[in-house]
Amino acid sequence: MKLFKTLIVFCFLSFSITEASAQIYRFKAESYGVVEKKDNGNWGEWSKFQETAVIITLDGKNDKITINSQEVQYYKILAYGEKVITQDDETVPLKCADLNGNLCTILIVTRKNQDNRKQFYINYQDVKIVYNVYDN
Repeated sequence: MKLFKTLIVFCFLSFSITEASAQIYRFKAESYGVVEKKDNGNWGEWSKFQETAVIITLDGKNDKITINSQEVQYYKILAYGEKVITQDDETVPLKCADLNGNLCTILIVTRKNQDNRKQFYINYQDVKIVYNVYDN
């Protein structure tokens, strides 16, 4: 019985810590680029970066990402991946779905060799969008 009580307390504390750590992060995008998959299955060339001024909100408590572009983009976070750390980058992958149910992967990349510049990649099967962002 004592083991059961200890287990209940541990689960409660774990849940409380997880809930307390869920935060809202806001980033301001200064530019974006797009690349599309060609008919032959290869990726085309990235577009030139276009200036923009949109706010990207990552709401960990409600598992959603909002990109306040001209056409607002909403993404439901389905799964949080493990952070991947290399010599040059730190990447956090998020499995997501947009409002239409289309699945995508959002990567939050920190470029360590570029003064910790951050980028948001939204990767669909046939198109990728990258936003250059900084903390808001």
